[in-house]
Amino acid sequence: MLNLNDLYFFVHVVDHGGFAAAARQIDLPKSTLSKRVAELEKTLGVRLIHRTSRSFVPTEIGRDFYRHAAAVLIEAEAAENLVKGRLAEPSGLVRITCSVPTAQISLANLLPTVAQTYPKVQLELHATDRFVDIVQEGFDIAVRDHFRPLPDSDLVQRTIGSDPVYLVASPSYLEEYGVPENPEDISDHKGLLISRAAEKWTLENEKGDVVEVQPIRNFAADESTVLLRTASTGLGITCLPQKICQKELERGELIRILPDWNAGKVLTTLLIPHRRGQLPSVRAVYDMLAEQVNLRSLRPTSPLPF
Repeated sequence: MLNLNDLYFFVHVVDHGGFAAAARQIDLPKSTLSKRVAELEKTLGVRLIHRTSRSFVPTEIGRDFYRHAAAVLIEAEAAENLVKGRLAEPSGLVRITCSVPTAQISLANLLPTVAQTYPKVQLELHATDRFVDIVQEGFDIAVRDHFRPLPDSDLVQRTIGSDPVYLVASPSYLEEYGVPENPEDISDHKGLLISRAAEKWTLENEKGDVVEVQPIRNFAADESTVLLRTASTGLGITCLPQKICQKELERGELIRILPDWNAGKVLTTLLIPHRRGQLPSVRAVYDMLAEQVNLRSLRPTSPLPF
């Protein structure tokens, strides 16, 4: 039977990208870690890591073995937590990843509330717009805002919010160019687009009617805040999720046009590796994020003032 301590050492070595970094983290000699991983490889009869003086790369079977070994450690931690009573008061590190806009718009005000609710939980947020491999990079929870359904994976997925995408423009623009009364009028208006390639908007109403419209291209940016600011200056009509433009709508800096029509919706989904969801700290944060995002997505809309 495998020595479970060797699994612990191996997982830490892979997580930290080498023996030296892992040794510093768990306060053991580098030579001890190297010896234990070598003993593990001998017991298994396979090479788990390609290592030279310049590189450290898990083998293909090493990557597969890592996923299972990490799951074993999580199960062991969950069992220990149960004995220690951590179900009553969640504690420990919970690592969260999301995009930069999601961090700024959805989580900036939520995470302090979570931290106050669970003072023994240590939250760590990593905001990035690059692709993140949640399992390989050791994250407990991912928050994703997306227009299309996420692909199937081994991750547990829970859709917790649906944000309509509004057509909005500034009062000054509408005063100068008029208010579109139906989707077909959009073709006579300047459009602020998310990219040069996406020149058409697909609109849908509550009846299920769908229509495709094409504004006059006036500006393109693949970042929502830029489109928000550009629309506020009066340069044209743009499409934005409600949660991004809600404050501007409430202040009257932007006006929602064609209120019976939406340009799609943005879904908010929480993802967790299956095993990590069994940890009390992860489950507590996961459930609270789901509850709070749902509550904050229920916001009033702003009618046209003219």
